[in-house]
Amino acid sequence: MSLTESNVARHYGRLGLYDRIITGLAELGKSEDNLTPDDLKAVDEFHIGGVEATRDLMAQVDIGPQSRALDIGSGIGGTARHMAHSHGAIVTGLDLTPEYVETARRLTKLVGLSPEFVVGSALDMPFDDQTFDLATLIHVGMNLPDKAKLFSEVARVLKPGGSFAVYDVMQVGKAHPEFPVPWASSADTSFLDRPDAYLAAADKGGFTLVAQRERGAFARDFFARLSASLQDSSPPPVGLGLLMGEDAQLKIRNMVKSVGAGDIAPVEMIFRLPG
Repeated sequence: MSLTESNVARHYGRLGLYDRIITGLAELGKSEDNLTPDDLKAVDEFHIGGVEATRDLMAQVDIGPQSRALDIGSGIGGTARHMAHSHGAIVTGLDLTPEYVETARRLTKLVGLSPEFVVGSALDMPFDDQTFDLATLIHVGMNLPDKAKLFSEVARVLKPGGSFAVYDVMQVGKAHPEFPVPWASSADTSFLDRPDAYLAAADKGGFTLVAQRERGAFARDFFARLSASLQDSSPPPVGLGLLMGEDAQLKIRNMVKSVGAGDIAPVEMIFRLPG
């Protein structure tokens, strides 16, 4: 693991994360004995738009019970569990952060699903060539310094005709957001790029762009709805604050401000390899 990757893993690492999630769920009256995947959605969809954004992305790819899917930067497993639970896919999650992988494994077992989770780098994946039908990258590229290497690795592990679905925060305006933000506390671990950087890396990796959509308006609406739902109430015991630490509110505030100013936005890109 490189120094940059170690710093990224340290940014996300939260000792005791699983226990804090279980404690928070208990405060909501949810027992470990009968949890469902939906009970975890408030904390395990660590991206703008939550499960709504996940569903929107999945609606654009071919995924079903025979699909072998790879979720790159899988966090505590929300997207991987969604693909398994909602589509019946055979899913593997890959993440740099050991605490995330361990928490993903335990939560997945708790809700009776079968995705597997592996500690590893998106820039040097521990998988054989032509293993997967589909790969996803959801709010991860902001931590990856070498987009060309990312696309090269994805192309290697995908089967011919395989799809790569990206939903990343990208710079679409002039200014970089103030730190900290959810994906980085400083510039050392932030590799926010413009859409053109992804497109160039994809072209170099042999991918064809199938669809592209900027989701800035969706993000602003999502934040407005979230703010309204939390008005005059305390933060919920189970939420993304568990993943972001004590400065979670500042990280979110900086991101929301930058999205509102039109400087950054989540962007969907669907790519495909030649068949």
